[in-house]
Amino acid sequence: MRVRKMIALGAAAIAAAGGILFGPAPAQAAVKAAPAVKAVTLASTIALSNCSASLVRYPSSVSTDRAMMLTNGHCYEGGFLSAGQVLQNRTSTRTGTLLSSTGASLGRVRADRVLYATMTGTDVTLYRLTSTYAALTSSYGVTALTISGSHPVAGSTMAIPSSYWKEIWNCSINGFVGELREDEWTWHDSIRYSTGCDTIPGTSGSPIVDTTTGQVVGINNTGNESGEMCTLDNPCEVAADGTTTVIEGQSYGQETYWFTTCLTSARVIDLTISGCLLTKP
Repeated sequence: MRVRKMIALGAAAIAAAGGILFGPAPAQAAVKAAPAVKAVTLASTIALSNCSASLVRYPSSVSTDRAMMLTNGHCYEGGFLSAGQVLQNRTSTRTGTLLSSTGASLGRVRADRVLYATMTGTDVTLYRLTSTYAALTSSYGVTALTISGSHPVAGSTMAIPSSYWKEIWNCSINGFVGELREDEWTWHDSIRYSTGCDTIPGTSGSPIVDTTTGQVVGINNTGNESGEMCTLDNPCEVAADGTTTVIEGQSYGQETYWFTTCLTSARVIDLTISGCLLTKP
């Protein structure tokens, strides 16, 4: 897990954690230009006491809807959720600090409900805030990040803005892991990051932003810290035949388009909808 721990991390270590990946210049004018890259900042990220989070919306959300805050399931204020545990519509008083594009504090936001949380299959907590999107835009000039309705694409560039550290990791998607196991938890279709994209404790809950679309395609959640096999803070990749592989220093995230597969026309999470990918109780 990338939840904040009682460790000391120097600024140099943070700065070295990842770097922007640029492709070579085209050899000739006839080569098709690469898609424009959207600059990802700390705007609309939310700093929690132990993790990172972000202000998010569904593709179908409207300005009068209550705003939402997204972080990891293991960042839930009640502690780690047991394997198989799912929370829905649970009262909450979680607060966080909304940040500007430069990481300046804009104000506090407060949740009143956990819309959905689990650490099984995926690793997410989605909160409903007390303010609407329109109210937050009026007060702070912020625009929520949109959760993509599509599966992320291997090889695409991504940015991971951490509100906890006020740092941004720029990486790419190396591929996907059918089964990722850590201690008692198992996650499916996890996002594997490019080599050197070594996120650190405190980055848990940071959005994974596709730099072409500017939309959230995942959520940062874990990495193998010491090379151990399938233990806490040391996830392992599990092949279809049960073979386990560990890559020390490898970081991972979980997909977020799953939320869009479970929405009613009123933008309410309904786990009984056909094709819903979110874990059921």
